[in-house]
Amino acid sequence: MDQRTREKSDVSAGELFGTDGIRGLAGHGWLSPRAVHAVGVAAGEVMSHGNQLPALLGHDGRRSGPQLVAALGAGLANAGIEAQSVGLITTPGLAWLVRTGSFSLGAMLSASHNPSEDNGIKLFSAEGGKPTDEDQLAMEQLLGGAEGLNQLPAVEENTWTTRTSDAGLQRSYIEHLVQSEELSLNGFSVVVDCANGGGSEVAPEALRSLGADVHALACSPNGDNINAGCGSTHPEAMQAAVLEHGAQLGIALDGDGDRCILADEHGELVHGDGIMTVIGRHAAQSGELPDARIVATVMSNRGLHRALRDVGVGVLEVAVGDRAVVDGMREHKLALGGEQSGHIILGHEHGYIGDGILTALRVIAVMQATEKPLSKLAAPYRPFPQVLLNTPVAAKPDLSGLPEVMAAVARTEQALGSDGRVLLRYSGTEDVARVMVEGPDEGVIQAQAQELADCIQTALRQWSA
Repeated sequence: MDQRTREKSDVSAGELFGTDGIRGLAGHGWLSPRAVHAVGVAAGEVMSHGNQLPALLGHDGRRSGPQLVAALGAGLANAGIEAQSVGLITTPGLAWLVRTGSFSLGAMLSASHNPSEDNGIKLFSAEGGKPTDEDQLAMEQLLGGAEGLNQLPAVEENTWTTRTSDAGLQRSYIEHLVQSEELSLNGFSVVVDCANGGGSEVAPEALRSLGADVHALACSPNGDNINAGCGSTHPEAMQAAVLEHGAQLGIALDGDGDRCILADEHGELVHGDGIMTVIGRHAAQSGELPDARIVATVMSNRGLHRALRDVGVGVLEVAVGDRAVVDGMREHKLALGGEQSGHIILGHEHGYIGDGILTALRVIAVMQATEKPLSKLAAPYRPFPQVLLNTPVAAKPDLSGLPEVMAAVARTEQALGSDGRVLLRYSGTEDVARVMVEGPDEGVIQAQAQELADCIQTALRQWSA
């Protein structure tokens, strides 16, 4: 097993599912057909909770998708759960179909924005949500953690088949998208880049059903071209197409369609923080935020806080990951949350499912309601500069246990006030400490970041002496 596979596959109990399911190199480790079969057995035994309703499976545009769908379906069958596949679909589409249909659980085979050689398993409860911590732990215990990977029984792969559902399921999801906002897009020109992924069929069809003039890019998955120079991680072609066609909006989805990056009518990018600015400010000004707060992760720029503060909206900060965003929204009953990456959660009416297509449609709804182009709506978001320094370390003691470092952080945060922040962490793959300082003055934060890096070096020398 190569180093990359080893890093992604050798996990201990409690870590197998990570923050967004299982992910790794397709065909290896926990993404080998034999291991995926075992995951199917565990999921069927734990997540069905005794329910004998079928499971619904789907995949994005990766070559390994159909094979791993068959492996997972065979494992579910061994646990007494019939499985059917909706085929090519987005992750939010699969989750919505599970939530609104008669299914005991769902599973999406996707590695999101990762390259085509990767894949992953995202499991969903009958309610369309992610597995509970208890269910994840129960499945990991059945699988035996990292040691279990080497103890899986042999299976007969050539007998695996999974029934394909009729086209009605995919059509019902498209109709859900069309009906999600009261929109008529006749005369509206839009570019959509589907990353050769799960949205390749549903996204252009939903937009055309609303009457839009659609210029579709990267909608021909061949198994190997997902996210390859396209989609939300490579939006350059989408930006160019907006200018070429004089479109009012550009949309770039990621491989599984749960996030989007937009481009305004000038081809300028609007990332997740800008999208939350547009939706959050309009919702506040329209009286549609019952609690004048949204949820964002610690990675969001302080420019988001400022843009929302101007209309009386606060930001509840949570850890990185859409699961943390959803937990914060549920706990505080908030209607909007998201990540800088463009993964936006629109609240309980959508089952707290992040959907890149729905996000784009919501932005279009704001554009129509205000009769303003996206460039004007996103203008209040002005990101503050960020400085990121990597400083070498020979050891990695807890930084919060180094008084000199914490005192330096406190001084810096006091100087920055509410319009700045400091993040310190060790790299998980390199022997470096990462220092990030964000604030309105780039020259000032550059000096502050260097001071913190020097302080870490001094403190570590004293710690190891």
